[in-house]
Amino acid sequence: MARGARRSAWIGAGIAATITVVASSVRGDLAAIVAAGAVAIVIGGLVGSLSRPRRVAPPEAAARTRHSIAEALLANIPDPVILVDRRSVVIEVNPAARTLLPALKLKHPLSFALRAPDVLDGIEEVLRTGAPLKTLYTTRVPTECAFEVQIGALPMPDGPGGGQPNVVLFLRDLTAARRLEAMRVDFVANASHELRTPLASLLGFIETLQGPAKADAPAREKFLGIMKTQAQRMTRLIDDLLSLSRIELREHVPPTQVVDLGQIARQMVDMQGPLARERGVSITLDAPDATYPVLGERDELARVVENLVENAVKYGGGNVVVGLERTLRPASGKPQIALSVRDDGPGIAPEHIPRLTERFYRVDVASSRQKGGTGLGLAIVKHIVNRHRGKLVIESEPDRGTTVRALLPERQAGDETSTTL
Repeated sequence: MARGARRSAWIGAGIAATITVVASSVRGDLAAIVAAGAVAIVIGGLVGSLSRPRRVAPPEAAARTRHSIAEALLANIPDPVILVDRRSVVIEVNPAARTLLPALKLKHPLSFALRAPDVLDGIEEVLRTGAPLKTLYTTRVPTECAFEVQIGALPMPDGPGGGQPNVVLFLRDLTAARRLEAMRVDFVANASHELRTPLASLLGFIETLQGPAKADAPAREKFLGIMKTQAQRMTRLIDDLLSLSRIELREHVPPTQVVDLGQIARQMVDMQGPLARERGVSITLDAPDATYPVLGERDELARVVENLVENAVKYGGGNVVVGLERTLRPASGKPQIALSVRDDGPGIAPEHIPRLTERFYRVDVASSRQKGGTGLGLAIVKHIVNRHRGKLVIESEPDRGTTVRALLPERQAGDETSTTL
């Protein structure tokens, strides 16, 4: 009778542990998740043995079963999990932890693979107090990463150590969240700076016109011209910010209309002709007289061509060539259309190329502002190309010019839902 009562108690504890796992996963209490999961593992082994009352498994077989279940549980946790004993010797790890810390080895001290004093001290504190805690762990090699380490005591009544608790470490990757936060802070700071400069100029000239230059007609005309230029600069910046915001909101929605990229390119080359002549730059279109159908949105693709040609005219110079050709994707072999804009200007140093599509990034800040740039042109191009399921490639060398390619999937039969060729 006592034996049956004990079995009922274990089964009840198993049910409670399962409920704890589900509830804890909702509220994010990771220490409780792992602790309850460990209890569920033990209960699972016991309940499994109870389902076959006439065949009592040897203790070694039951232990192997519990160990295999524990390995399966750990393997299905996407974040790194490490289990250590009271001496901080590694007992068990999951594949995610091995990927993060390749030097981790079972039955070896954790400090051999994880050189983080805060984490090691946290293990000792958890063992001393029994209360879970959180700390941070950062790496700088090969890339900078940040993890929140949640440390909790894990009771093991039937395990090694005579009932002494072990310690579980759960590492949650904060790298992406921190990068997004840094991007948001940088974006707000850059946008504020870009707007503050022309606003300060406008306020200064207004005060001058209201004061010393109130009756000075030549000065008034000069200052009004500068104020107009600064106001136009703010207008361009706000327009680009709104465009970028709209594109990002719809980036996950692929376009469904069929447009002729060749027609758009010819129109944009004609429109940029006056700007090119003003700056002594020649523009030519290197494309057979044919249609280049893609699934896209005409206004957005026109913005891509316009921004690329305008950048080449302003910052490249010399001879600007806009090309169109059909190619195949290297991986899939599917047809694509390559829109390229090439100039023979001063080129760009290699260290700048990966950052050219970042918002407000400029190779030469003073020159870009002087020429009316907002620092958002290539960021807009990148997001439009992404929305069209394409790829943006930038190739440049100092003193050898720059080539920017937008690779877009060619429309195939059955792809379109409407036609606007």
